[in-house]
Amino acid sequence: MIRRTGGRGGPRWARVLHRVRLGLAAVAACGGAVALLAGPAEQSAPPAPAAVVPAPAVPGWTVTGSPATQPVAAVRVRIPAIGVDSDLATLGVDAAGALVPPADFGRAGWFGAGPVPGDVGPAVLAGHVDSRSGPAIFYRLAELTAGDAVEVLRSDGRTVRFGVTRVARYPKDGFPTAEVYGATAAPELRLITCGGTFDRARRSYRDNVVVFANAT
Repeated sequence: MIRRTGGRGGPRWARVLHRVRLGLAAVAACGGAVALLAGPAEQSAPPAPAAVVPAPAVPGWTVTGSPATQPVAAVRVRIPAIGVDSDLATLGVDAAGALVPPADFGRAGWFGAGPVPGDVGPAVLAGHVDSRSGPAIFYRLAELTAGDAVEVLRSDGRTVRFGVTRVARYPKDGFPTAEVYGATAAPELRLITCGGTFDRARRSYRDNVVVFANAT
C-alpha cells in the first residue's frame, strides 16, 4: 500500500538524492536468474537474489508494500524504433526500498509510486535487457536516438507521446539519482535498463542505460 502525504511532482522530489534506499547498490545490480537484467555470461551460474534498478524512497510517500490501486496507471508502452510493444507491470519496492523488477523478461514495468506518464514529473519505466535464453524487452534500448518516439497508454484511455532527448550510460557508482528521479516542471519519461560489460564475478552488468524523454 502507498499512502500519499505530498505531491508526486512537487518540490519534495528535488530532495530525492538524500532519501535513496536501494537493495544492492546505487544503481541496478542486474544479475541472476530472477534479476532485472540477467546476462548470457551467467548461464551456468545458479540463481541469484533479485536485482534492482534505482528506486527512491520518495519524499512525501510512504511505501508499505506493492503499489495500491491508483485512479490512473500506465498500462502499455510502444517504442516503434526498436520494436517494443509491451503491456506494463506496476512495480513496487521491497523491504529495503529497492524497485522490484518485472517477473517477465518480455515485459516492461512502471514505477507505480512515481508520476503516471503524462503527469508532471519524471515517470519511470524499467525492463530487462536479456536473460539466459536471449534478448529481453529492453535489449535494444541503447539504440534509441534523439527524436525517437515513445508512446505510453494510460488506464484512462489517454495515450501520451514522448520524444527521446538523449540516451546515456552510467557506471553503478556514478548513477545520477537526482537527475533521473528529481522534480521536473513538465511531464517527462525515463526508461532504464542495464548495459556495459558483464561482471562475471558479481553476475551483474556494470552500467545502467537511461533514456530521457519529454512529452510532445
